[in-house]
Amino acid sequence: MSQDAVAGSAKATEQPKDDEEKQEESSQAPEQRQKPWEARQDLVRHTARAFASTLIDGDQFGQTGGTHYGDTIFHFGSRGEPPRRISGPIAQADVDELTAVFRDGPRFDEALARLRAERVVILTGGHATGRRSAAMMLLARLGVDRLRDLDPHTTPTALRDELDHPDGYVLCNWATGRHRPLRAPFLAGLREQLERVGGRLVITVEPSAVPADVPSVPWEPPPTEDVLRSHVTRAVGEAPWAELSGQPYAKEFLEREHAPHETAQFAKRLDALHRGEIDSQELAAHGEAAAVAQIDRWLTGETPKLLDKAFLISLAVFDGAPYAVAAELGDGLFKLLHRTENPDEPPRIPVFGSPRAERLQLARAEGQVETEATESGLVGHFVARFQDERIARLLLREVWNLHPSARPGLVGWIQQLAKDGRPLVRTRAAGAAALLAQAELASAMAHLIEPWADSNSFNAWLTAANALTLAVLLEVPPVPAILHSWCTGDHRSRRWTAVRAYGLLGHAHHEATLRALLDAVRRPLDGEDEEEDVQQLADALELLLLTVKGPVLTTLAEYLHPHPDRAVRDRALRAFVQACDQYEENGDRPIVLDWYSRVVADHESEEAQYLTAFWEAALGDHEQTAPALRALRRWILTAGRDRRSEVALASLLPALAATPANEQRVTHLLRTVRDSDEDTAEVAARLLTVVA
Repeated sequence: MSQDAVAGSAKATEQPKDDEEKQEESSQAPEQRQKPWEARQDLVRHTARAFASTLIDGDQFGQTGGTHYGDTIFHFGSRGEPPRRISGPIAQADVDELTAVFRDGPRFDEALARLRAERVVILTGGHATGRRSAAMMLLARLGVDRLRDLDPHTTPTALRDELDHPDGYVLCNWATGRHRPLRAPFLAGLREQLERVGGRLVITVEPSAVPADVPSVPWEPPPTEDVLRSHVTRAVGEAPWAELSGQPYAKEFLEREHAPHETAQFAKRLDALHRGEIDSQELAAHGEAAAVAQIDRWLTGETPKLLDKAFLISLAVFDGAPYAVAAELGDGLFKLLHRTENPDEPPRIPVFGSPRAERLQLARAEGQVETEATESGLVGHFVARFQDERIARLLLREVWNLHPSARPGLVGWIQQLAKDGRPLVRTRAAGAAALLAQAELASAMAHLIEPWADSNSFNAWLTAANALTLAVLLEVPPVPAILHSWCTGDHRSRRWTAVRAYGLLGHAHHEATLRALLDAVRRPLDGEDEEEDVQQLADALELLLLTVKGPVLTTLAEYLHPHPDRAVRDRALRAFVQACDQYEENGDRPIVLDWYSRVVADHESEEAQYLTAFWEAALGDHEQTAPALRALRRWILTAGRDRRSEVALASLLPALAATPANEQRVTHLLRTVRDSDEDTAEVAARLLTVVA
């Protein structure tokens, strides 16, 4: 496509300028601007499966891998209690089915010996590696008659109460993490309880959840070929295995490692091939080439109709999101595509058209009801996702690169998504732009990302920042250089966009991110935009502190004491005080205070000293004294209902009161703090005794 044609297609998607500017101006009201931590949480919660392999602060984008049973719980909002899933028995039929096909992994015997001797074993490993199946089989091999699943959100105290029968217990994906780590004394207590009742317990967790002093067994799945053979021979016998495993697509499948559940699905296809239910061409649907061929048939064939093609593209953007959202917004895409294909005829959308089941069958997608926990309570959604998770990425790539006539409609549609009031929709717009940038960067920048970054809307800047963040995580090569250029350049909105993107990227690329942000801090400021620049850079440093923690804290601490680089010090102090106001997702404990409570226990850690130094500097800084005292007051209120927070404050406050000025500030705050909860007054009195 020529440059003129590209420019023309871009213009065709734009709204009238007056209307667009009015809409953007209306979005600039200060109360509508999200705080950086909230915006980051939206990005993590709502990003599609295409980014599932990318980690930000250890959180996966989307749910991937494993076998899914029942409801899925999503946590939204910062102050709600996490929903609880119910523990229950594991059906014997499930155990028998698994026994027939299970193959031991390399460390299975080691885990079995430990479970036999100690009654509890911890399996560590990644998702979709068959940890739950291994846990069930460990218990079955020891002859345990009854197995029970335990709620992964069970607290340590409640867990011991659950172990009250001579059963075999499976606790998969236990929600320990950095804020509630496993400890050796607690494990010993579990062992004592299990010996008392005659039970056994297998816990599965991520490797990072287990400290070095806690014994565990790394779980590795058996070789893919062993798993595939066990499933195939059980279904069709040993004799056909040699022929089936020699199929070209079976050889291709065995060249790569696969999750056990994926191997089981492929075994069903080989079984169907042996029985004559499918042919070798259908077997090839497991490969990317077959997926691309299927997409080509969807897009270029007379069927499906344009309305359903628009739905398929919409589902590619909203893969794993509520079906109703994909269908609703797919209708909007259809109108824009119809305008290109048949501009003289108004688009007609049947209100009661294709049944949902037919559309999912067409898309080779699956759906299930999943539960979303919102501030208004639990809400159920019917969620749709492609069975082959590669389809979403490949479909968008094929539309963008091979069907340029669809670009004006697709660009206009994504621009509409970016202005939607729902965080999910705006985040998916950014994700779509990132995938299109991976397919062909120049056009994605010209049509989507640059117009967002150059607009008058803060919301559009955030969408551009999200898109660039995800593009970096997709390893689109030129994007890091683009970000650095924007971050240190003179274009205000692009600078804002790049700085926010750097804040979001911190956990994945914190060293390069911090260098770029410090370069931006040192650039000369425009008087008109000075306060906005200061705030934006502080926001980005806040995100880095909250996600990366130690390395960023150590670097910024160098600027606390008298230093010629005053600008860095000012931004770092503002960022720290803002970070002190952020709470864990369940709203129980301040993130920074919990961080302090963990590092202060390690007497050799310098992080506790740096956190204390930041507090001392903030309390003594004329711009940050007031917000720092407000944050400290909220910490004291938290301590009234949280013993761990009180213990941390009992260590921190005396250190802060080392100077007369800060001692006066802290003691005055403790004497004047008031709250409707009597516990607050009591905890303030106790803290005052350790400070005075």
